[in-house]
Amino acid sequence: MDDSLLFNNFAKHISLTKAEEKYLKTLFEYKVFKSKEFLIQQGEISKQSAFVLNGCLRGYTIDSNGFEHVLSFAPKDWWIADMYSLLSQKPGNLNIEAMVDTEVALISKTNQDKMYEKVPKLERFFRIIIEKSLVAYQQRLNDNLSLTAQERYMKFCKTYPQLINDIPQKQIAAYIGVTPEFLSKLRAKQARTK
Repeated sequence: MDDSLLFNNFAKHISLTKAEEKYLKTLFEYKVFKSKEFLIQQGEISKQSAFVLNGCLRGYTIDSNGFEHVLSFAPKDWWIADMYSLLSQKPGNLNIEAMVDTEVALISKTNQDKMYEKVPKLERFFRIIIEKSLVAYQQRLNDNLSLTAQERYMKFCKTYPQLINDIPQKQIAAYIGVTPEFLSKLRAKQARTK
């Protein structure tokens, strides 16, 4: 698989030497997940982080009533993991599933620790990624408490413009916290005002 996207992602925050890139290539595993195949399921212990080379993953939980709550999407050029489970090595609550056939670069927690030791600047890279993720989750929580459904939908469109027409409406609805029917009305209203 072509890993240039992965190294371009690293280059957004750090510079790697050719020797460091060569070493990193030995630490990643490349895999294709078929549509609806899971990277991890609720109750499992996360052993790896994923970088999406092509396709899209979604992270979601299922509540006691059986309702899905989509927490995040990871389209091409995004990272995703069950951070709670990965860092604590306890069973997680997150399901990470391929929405379409998805190519990923996977790095195990063990290899990530080796990477930090041998290429310390990668700790800086992942610190930046985790900080951005924390800020995004905090903002998302605030948005869910303070924004209208219409505003949450507009924010989704801004955050994930590449997904608006490529994923099922029910997934977008689960992300913004409305029913698919309500989302359909929102989209129709938005189309009329354009």
